[in-house]
This record gives sequence, C-alpha cells and structure tokens, in this order.
Amino acid sequence: MRRKLPSFVLVVLLALATAGVAAAANGGFTPVRPESPNASHTQTAYYVILGFTSAIFVLVEGLLVVFIWKYRSRGRGRAVEGAQVHGHTRLELIWTVIPVAILAVIAGFVFYELPKVDSAPAAANPIPITIEGHQYYWQFDYPNGARSIGTLHVPTGAVVKLEVRSFDVIHSWWIPALGGKIQAIPGRTNHFWFKAEKPGSYEGQCAELCGVFHAAMQASVVAESQHAYSNYISNTAKQTIGQQEWGGVCATCHGNLGKGGYGPDISASTLLTSRSSLLGVLRQGVDTTRAGAMPPVGNTWTNAQIDALVAYVKKHIYTSAPLGGTSGG
Repeated sequence: MRRKLPSFVLVVLLALATAGVAAAANGGFTPVRPESPNASHTQTAYYVILGFTSAIFVLVEGLLVVFIWKYRSRGRGRAVEGAQVHGHTRLELIWTVIPVAILAVIAGFVFYELPKVDSAPAAANPIPITIEGHQYYWQFDYPNGARSIGTLHVPTGAVVKLEVRSFDVIHSWWIPALGGKIQAIPGRTNHFWFKAEKPGSYEGQCAELCGVFHAAMQASVVAESQHAYSNYISNTAKQTIGQQEWGGVCATCHGNLGKGGYGPDISASTLLTSRSSLLGVLRQGVDTTRAGAMPPVGNTWTNAQIDALVAYVKKHIYTSAPLGGTSGG
C-alpha cells in the first residue's frame, strides 16, 4: 500500500491540475461558444458529424468486444483453429450501403450549412476592414483610415466584412468564437465576415506556423457600442498607435522596456532617437537572410505611424547610455 500511495497521489494531483481545462468547452472536444452566426452554423455541422462518428465508434467498439468474447479460445489449443465463419451476402451489402448513406447525409447537411458560413447576411451598412498579417502581429485598417495593432474594435451587432492579406509569409486569422480560419497569403486577398452578437472581448491567434514567434502572434476582437467604436477609430486609435506599435510589435522580441529578450537590448541605442535609422530598420529589416533575423515589420506603415513610434520610444523606452558606455542597434 505504501508503494502505491505516491502513484495514487500523483494521479490525484494531475486530475486536479487538469480539471479546469477539461471543464472548458466540454474538455476541448467541441468548439467554443459561438458568438457570430457563421460560427453557430459551423458548430451545428460539427455536432451532426460528432453524433454520427460517436455512434459509429460505440457500435464498432461494442461489436469488437462482443466478438472477442464470443469467439475466445475457451481452452482450445493455440495451434487449433476455431470455427470458420463464411461470408454473408446480405450482411455485407447492408454494411456497405449504410456507410454510403451516412456519408451522403453528412455531405448533404454540410453543403446545406456551407453557404450560411461563407456568405455574409444582407446588411444596410456592413463595415469593411482590412487585416494585414505580419511577422508577428496583426494590423487592422478601418474605413476612416485609422489603424490598430493586435486588437480589432467593432460595433456589436454589425456585419463586418474582412479583407485578409499578408506581406511576408502565410498566416491564418482565427477568432474561434467568431467563425473559422481564413488564411492571409502574400499576393492574394481573401475574404471573411462575422457579426459579434454580444459585447465583449474575443480572443484568438495566428493558426498557421509563421516563424519563431508564431505563438506570440495573438489577436483579439472587442465588440462594443456604436458610440465607443466611433470614438475609438476617430480618436483613441490615432492617439495610441505609437504605444500599440511598440507593445504589439517591437516588445515581442525586445521586451516591454526594450531591455532585450529574443532580440537585443535596445533601450540605450541611439537608433531609437534617429527617425531615418529607425525607418530603415522598420522598412528593410535587419540581416533578413539569416534565420531568426528581424523581419521588415513596418514595411506597410505610413509616415504618421513611424512618427508615432519615434515619439513613443523617445519618451517611454530610450534611456541614454551611462558615461563610458556604448550604444548599439
């Protein structure tokens, strides 16, 4: 008993540690709660397929157990063959026709739901937004010309039509509660839509391996009132774009204070005080032929964005090098 106690305690601790995860979204076996019509139709198709496959799994595994028990050796020698069972034409036809019928039902239902997932519902004033995937952040362009990094703001209940692009490698936009995945492919524009039916923040991330910091390429959608949305794209987005660029782009590699992480410590680098030098790094990258090098993260940024970042880093990140010290890029 004493020998078994540590193993028992370990099992209990593991069960407790994973209980919270198992309770979320039915243990991860089903999609998260849908908050957009297209996500609801996707979930419906998922449950229909899950129902068929679960029933087939139970039937097949149940018959396997029954056959193992029924045709066990019952003391027969290992070299002695059991009773031979010959074919049954009617049974063979039945278990051929039934799977074909099941597949036809599933296919018919999926093609019935697919247009509801793919096509946006009619709306008087759908909101067009362009999403750009970059290593390793998402950039959002609003109808009035405002931009944001990492977090997309939309009005609750409005149909949002997305144009999804990439300017470096393939990414995949995915907010599970607001629909399926859509790839961002260089040289191509893909289209997607959603309608956040309730206010709140919906989390997601890039679903296509896109480089060393793929896991850090997260995204969120904030659904809010029309007034809050209008205020954000008219004022807040423009006022905070420098902070968003640093926190959502630069800090990923260089740390929140520029003290270094995957990338070097740049907090005392005079690069941060020179607009022309910073512009060259943002637009061209650094040693881009080397694996893990800095990509041209700002190759689609406007001059206003560059100016906003320069102003932010001068005020909040740059610290002059100590006497006798050196500064580098």
